[in-house]
Amino acid sequence: MVSELRLNRGFGSDEAAARRLKALACTAPLHDLDVRKARLEWADAACYQMAEVALQVIDQVTLAMDFDRGADQEQVVRWVVPFVAAQNPDRGADEHERVGHWVVESLLNVGSVDRGFQVDYGSLSADGRYVRRRFDFKLLVELAAPDGRVYLRTTDEAINVLVGALDTDVESAQVAAEVKLENLIRRGRLGDARLAAEQARYRTVQYAEALRGKLDATQRDVRSVDWLTGVPELIEEALAHVESRYRAETAMLSNIADARDESTDPAQRKKAAELIAIVNECIRRHTQLQARLQEAGATFRAEQDRQQFAGGGRRAAIDVFGQLLRPCLELPVNASVAPVTTFFGAVSGVSAPSVPSLNGLVEMLMVPSVERDPFGAPVPEPELMPIEADSRGEAQWREVDDLLWLPDVVRRLSGLLAQARSLDTELPKLVMLRVMHAVGTSIASARDQGEESVCLAVDDGTTLDDVEFGGSDLLVTTAALREAPSYAAAAR
Repeated sequence: MVSELRLNRGFGSDEAAARRLKALACTAPLHDLDVRKARLEWADAACYQMAEVALQVIDQVTLAMDFDRGADQEQVVRWVVPFVAAQNPDRGADEHERVGHWVVESLLNVGSVDRGFQVDYGSLSADGRYVRRRFDFKLLVELAAPDGRVYLRTTDEAINVLVGALDTDVESAQVAAEVKLENLIRRGRLGDARLAAEQARYRTVQYAEALRGKLDATQRDVRSVDWLTGVPELIEEALAHVESRYRAETAMLSNIADARDESTDPAQRKKAAELIAIVNECIRRHTQLQARLQEAGATFRAEQDRQQFAGGGRRAAIDVFGQLLRPCLELPVNASVAPVTTFFGAVSGVSAPSVPSLNGLVEMLMVPSVERDPFGAPVPEPELMPIEADSRGEAQWREVDDLLWLPDVVRRLSGLLAQARSLDTELPKLVMLRVMHAVGTSIASARDQGEESVCLAVDDGTTLDDVEFGGSDLLVTTAALREAPSYAAAAR
């Protein structure tokens, strides 16, 4: 009865449930780093805590970025290398630096199409149906600065993961952090006060990032931003936010200075000095935010004038009669065929271009971003074909294993197929399946999985002569695997 009552209250339609599921999704790439580190072929990375390194990377990028620029990737790696080296100081500096680059590239999701992460989750709709949805997010992004260089920036999801405040309102979180910070300072708990001040600084960066996103969208298309009511309200609230935070932080500096001067403990005085530096950093960021808020109106008016009165690109029109028809009528037939064919081939558009034109590419890049569904896009249910019963028994697979067990012999695929066909008409298909898999076998992966041997197939250019299959007549053998020496033993 209780479970039915909870279900009828609309558990699946509650946005809080979706926020919690998406908050968990944001941490998945960090956990995946520790899962994938065992598959690295260039290092024995089991000793590194990759999720901790990722948090350090997000921390450094967040603190380094401002409105116009982000963090330089090489500089971020240099900042993180001491932390990586502390986890395993016996390894070389080259490996520590390579680990840093690997973590940064993994957070950027280098190698994917849009360099984003996708996580599927489900929720119950209002009528009680379970709907699968997809949440797309990014942790680190690469953006070009006005000086032409490419910098790293953290997204809102990454900042939420870093400070542990998943899907919270920026203003209320900032006020709560300031109150907590002031109470800790009054009670003399400067260690806890430093943690609260750092969290307040991260929230300040996130608040400034929201404003930067509005200004960037205005520079792309002024119509995509609500400058009638939305942005003016944001600017007014942000200015009030900056004013209240500046007063609170100035008062805190006085309290911290008093706590530092009254304390006789050197460690306590050192904590107070570090806390003063953090609060000064918060004040600097608030001052920078205030300057950008004051320039926002001028930015809107300048972009409105530029986008409204710039006009479209102009190009000279072609006079088909004067520039093509009349000159071609004065030429012999064999001489006029080439220009006429070139003209009609260019204007008829008989085939679609393999890549978009420059105008089309610019138009695609300038399209305003679409507001995402807070629950994520529904995932369509795939239509799966029924699974056919596999008539191949374990005895047939054992026969294939016996045929491909070639520890000291190299045999042609054609000979293996002929021998398999003499034993059973179904065996050649299984042999071909195993040999094709052996072409792309990774020795490092087999060694990491604890295999003692691996089947290898190599193409030497010989054509396969078989009644059923075609392609290359591969060389097939079985290679024994030995355990690779450790880095410490190699160093000795």
